[in-house]
Amino acid sequence: MRASGIPSDGYVFPKVLRACAQFQSLEVGSMVHKDVFTYGSNYNGQVGNSLIDMYAKCRDIESAKQVFNEMEKRDLLSWNSFMSGCVLNDLLREAVELLPRMRLDVEPDIVTWNTVMDAYCRMGCFEEARSIMKEIAEPSIISWTTLISGYLRVGKHKASLEVFRSMTRDVKVHPDLSSLSNILTACRHIEALLNGKETHCYGIKMFSSISFYDNVGAALLALYAKCGHIDEARIVFGFMDKDDVVTWNAMILGYSELSLGHLAMECFTDMQRMGISCDQITLSTLLPSCDLRTGRGIHGFVLKNSALCTVLVCNALMNLYSKCGSIKYACRVFTQMVNKDLISWNTMMGAFARHGLGQGALKLLQDMLVSDVQPNSVTLTSALSACSHSGLIHEGVELFRRMPTFGVSLNMKHFACVVDMLSRAGLLDDAVDFICQMPLNPDKQVWGAVLASCLAYQRLDIACVAAEQLVHLEPHHTGHFVTLANLYTRVGRWEDALRVRTSMEGLELEKPSGCSLLEYGDNRRDGTIAC
Repeated sequence: MRASGIPSDGYVFPKVLRACAQFQSLEVGSMVHKDVFTYGSNYNGQVGNSLIDMYAKCRDIESAKQVFNEMEKRDLLSWNSFMSGCVLNDLLREAVELLPRMRLDVEPDIVTWNTVMDAYCRMGCFEEARSIMKEIAEPSIISWTTLISGYLRVGKHKASLEVFRSMTRDVKVHPDLSSLSNILTACRHIEALLNGKETHCYGIKMFSSISFYDNVGAALLALYAKCGHIDEARIVFGFMDKDDVVTWNAMILGYSELSLGHLAMECFTDMQRMGISCDQITLSTLLPSCDLRTGRGIHGFVLKNSALCTVLVCNALMNLYSKCGSIKYACRVFTQMVNKDLISWNTMMGAFARHGLGQGALKLLQDMLVSDVQPNSVTLTSALSACSHSGLIHEGVELFRRMPTFGVSLNMKHFACVVDMLSRAGLLDDAVDFICQMPLNPDKQVWGAVLASCLAYQRLDIACVAAEQLVHLEPHHTGHFVTLANLYTRVGRWEDALRVRTSMEGLELEKPSGCSLLEYGDNRRDGTIAC
């Protein structure tokens, strides 16, 4: 059209800009923006709104803001487009602050309220999000789903289930496939099998079998697998579209979560036999359930298919090699990665911690800082753990003291690592002094680390204190009572030992028999031995 010399107008530009937004083609969109000025459509409100939407979806929020600010007259769509763009580009506070300005110009509609509620959810401000929900006279399914997915995103699965129940009490709103998928994901995380089955029944009653299983099947299959109902998971798999890689990924995940690695591998083989191309999700889901031999085979497959050599797959390979004891191959994968994300660094740091390579962990932390990658809480927990397992007491304590300079808030895991570090080195008095100075109340990991080292170093006085604390923290854990009673007996505190045994009987606690597990290939045999 341009080559033919036909001038574009306010009808054509929005169509082309919508296509640019859909394909995130910023370069073409910017060209179209120049044509908007050339043909004098820059004062057209519909064109302006389309430009805002295009720039926002192409992740050029500054240009979207410029178009928005230069508009002579903004309508409701202008405000909603820019506000949605801010949320899309993680400018959440700015999106929320637009609301009072907007209300001076136009009255918000349900799209506005949904957008602001989404921003609050992403900020973790759920009280504010719920207050916005109350502003909506008749919440739509999108309103409810926004709140449900907001809770789901931050791991508040029970809260998302409660919102879903509230939604079902609203006779004007009926759950759609998106909300059902969200709620099944929540049910999976909290293993709410009964609620999941109710959702399953509702779905097959209200929707066609094809649309239900195509949209919700993966979440439903994952729920049944997580709850150990593999037969139901297979039934759901049978209804799903076998030409879709998502179907196979869901089944592989189900087998992997149940530690059925051989079945996950069989599923992967069937998928390949049917000519379904796997993706990075397939491999990253399959690798955790593989042994070293199978994992190396998949690694070779990845090297032959360079498009699959993504950060996600490399992270899974590193984790596999580390857990299988092959730290050399884990290091090789890490070194050869062109792009690394924070999980890559944390995975490698965790590998060093698992293998007790404290110096390697500290060197990796230094490399990380040089690469301008900001360590997080997980990074430093792994580094401290590596120091603990390597006997690097001075280096570990110094790292702990430097942690606030990394912008990381200290949590219980960090304190537990330091206690474990001191306890393993036999510095049990120092460990107890450190616990007394902690700003947090020590948990079972902290006292458990002390108790284990006390028994190794024959410090029965401190062991009694640690065991007493564990009994207090977990009053229904039989093992703590037995350990404490045995310690009292060893130091000659017979009355205290009798008191603990009596307490066990009063609480009707019994020490269960221990069990051994022998594995022969894919066949398992259980046997019970006396403790």
